[in-house]
Amino acid sequence: MVEEAKPARGERRESPYSIWQKNEGIPLYQGAYIENLYKLELGAWPRLGQPGAIINLADQEHDDGWLVEIAPGGQTTVQHHLFEATVFVLSGRGATMFWQEGQPKDSVEWQRGSIFSPPLNCHYQHFNASGEEAVRLFFVTNAPMVINMFRDGDFPFDDSYRFANRYQSGVGFFEAASERSGRNMWITNFISDIRSFGLDDAAGRGAGGQLTQFSMSNNSMVSHCSDFPPGTYKKAHRHGVGAHVIILGGEGYSLLWFDGDKDAVRVDWKEGTILSPMEWQYHQHFNTGPGRARYLAMRLGQLDARHYRGFMPDQIEYEDEDPMIYEGYAAECATNGATVVLPKPMYNKK
Repeated sequence: MVEEAKPARGERRESPYSIWQKNEGIPLYQGAYIENLYKLELGAWPRLGQPGAIINLADQEHDDGWLVEIAPGGQTTVQHHLFEATVFVLSGRGATMFWQEGQPKDSVEWQRGSIFSPPLNCHYQHFNASGEEAVRLFFVTNAPMVINMFRDGDFPFDDSYRFANRYQSGVGFFEAASERSGRNMWITNFISDIRSFGLDDAAGRGAGGQLTQFSMSNNSMVSHCSDFPPGTYKKAHRHGVGAHVIILGGEGYSLLWFDGDKDAVRVDWKEGTILSPMEWQYHQHFNTGPGRARYLAMRLGQLDARHYRGFMPDQIEYEDEDPMIYEGYAAECATNGATVVLPKPMYNKK
């Protein structure tokens, strides 16, 4: 009998999710960011029947990203699982069928920029409507938490329980009217194009920006979309881990740092870049391009009071930030031929 090797003292034991992730046999991308989701190399993924990759940023196992490409005229295998997912259409057009066992099917036609979320443990299948161009879909899922909770990589895909309180197929679920819930929050099941969606004013986040949050398909995972004008930058903030920030348009950079760091990690971005700050890591977004910058953050929902208290648990106001932030931004804009619009802060004395 061969005993399983035990980790050395202080060594992290391999989690059920990390074992599942490795056994999928597809490319795995880690770190703080991915430069371009449109060009990222994929590998054959038998589970979905199409090429894919797992994107596991910010050194965490709360949620993850799946990047899937569907060949022209192709389709994925049928899926159902006991974890939630939010799907963003990076490119292409197609449709997804959703159903509960023994009930009629629903269908949603989508395009570049669409967002939707399969109801928990329902059956669904994605189809590429083009015979000439591939589709790229990006999912954010809470599979890591669910797989680790059950300590089994197969059970979340094999259980057949039907969550009737969340979803009944064949009754127009994805055509249901959207509704507001409090300030800057929409409850909806489908967004046709988040790139052109009208957002709400969010003066508290600075830079004359806009921000709207979305709760979809009776799931606990959420997302928010924000944009801000050229010549400005957002206020630095930090929160719990798990936000996958996808750049939808514009040019600029983000800084990521912890208290006490001498230097911040800099991420230069454009459309297709994705970044994810670590647990309680400050991050700040800067627009250096000629037009508005817009991003989509796909993330976990309300986990505890500290994680998303109101929305931003900890924010640095302009007057409290390091003056080098503004000076560095002004120098960057000068290099790019951009005009700084944001007034220089009146700093508080320390």
